[in-house]
Formats: sequence, C-alpha cells, structure tokens
Amino acid sequence: MSRFSVLSLVLVVVAATIAFTAGNASSTALPTPAVDDAKSAQPGEQTAVIAGGCFWGIQAVFQHVKGVTGAISGYSGGASDTAEYEVVSTGKTGHAESVKITYDPSQITYGELLRVFFSVAHDPTQLNRQGPDEGTQYRSVIFYGNEEQKRIAEAYIAQLGKAKVFPRAIVTQVVPLKEFYPAEAYHQDYATHHPNSPYIMFNDAPKVAHLQQQFPELYRGK
Repeated sequence: MSRFSVLSLVLVVVAATIAFTAGNASSTALPTPAVDDAKSAQPGEQTAVIAGGCFWGIQAVFQHVKGVTGAISGYSGGASDTAEYEVVSTGKTGHAESVKITYDPSQITYGELLRVFFSVAHDPTQLNRQGPDEGTQYRSVIFYGNEEQKRIAEAYIAQLGKAKVFPRAIVTQVVPLKEFYPAEAYHQDYATHHPNSPYIMFNDAPKVAHLQQQFPELYRGK
C-alpha cells in the first residue's frame, strides 16, 4: 500500500500507528559503536546511504543531526530505469526508499550516524515493512560505499545483537552501494513542507522528537 493510500485511511489506522510509534521508541539511546572511525582532524565531506521505511522520516531525522550537511531522499538497490516512485512502489524493482547523507567526518563519525539510524530513525527488526508501510521497498538496509563502512556496520549489528537491545533479531541488510538515484522533487524535504500531514505527525515527527531527547548533543534545530 502506498503512503498516499494510507493517508486516505488515516482515521482507521491512527491507533495502530500511535501504538507502533510508542512501542518502538527506545527509552535510552543504543550503545556507542565499539568499532568506528576516529573523527577526522580536518573538515571534509563523506557520504552514507541507508534505508529503513519511508524516506521522508529518515531524511527528516538526519537533517537535524549536527555534522550532517545534506540529506537527499532517493532509491537504491535497483536499476536506473525503475528509479521512480510509482514503479518502486510495486515492490518489484529491487529498490529501497533510501537517503543519501552527506556529513563532515570531523564533526560526526559513520558509526555515530548508524547509532542514530538504529536508535530513532526506524525499527531494524521489521522485515520488509516499517510501521504502516509494507513491501521490499521499505526494507532496512545499509548500503556501504567502501570496506570500512561495511566493517563498521557489520560490527555494530553484531554488537547490538550480542547485547540483545531489541526484543527481536535485527534484519538490516548490509550490501554494497551500486548507485543512488535522487527521488522526485516533491519527495524532498517532505516533512519540512508538510508538518501537518497526518502521516508525518504520527510516523515521522516522533522520530525527530526522539532524536532530540536521546541525542541532545547531536540534535540541531532548524
């Protein structure tokens, strides 16, 4: 079901959505990654590509993280000729709704980004869905750009699994990034432009609120 269909049925699913949001909000942030890069001595620019449900919420979260200089909604995992919303929404393209994060490694590390991703941006134990959205396009994925990102991601997932911080197993995939395709213009900064949308209010605004509560040292207002 597309998000636009969900919006038309929002009065029916509000209670379930609220329950999802409350049930998956951690009371405390997850542990710091044991394996991570050191912060760079000099300012620079690096990228990370992740997916975990609707890209509106992932983008909104990381736009409020200090050290992040940009976040773009898009598609990863499939071919260029299927990288458009209506086709991706069929769940048959191999694409996941993804977000490309640009960040300054002198201000925030890749591991810290993943800590936010697992703590507040999505529920990594949900397979091929996230909240009211269902389909492989909403799967949890870390698309690594190099072997160091792969090493950090796999080590952090193993660390969280060993610590049993979630009641169910983490299903996040760690796969090589082949290409990232920016989504249509109307998807960019969607939460910012539509703060009163029922979907944003019940699914994505709480994620930003949890970011502020759990990571006050990383939170950046707009």
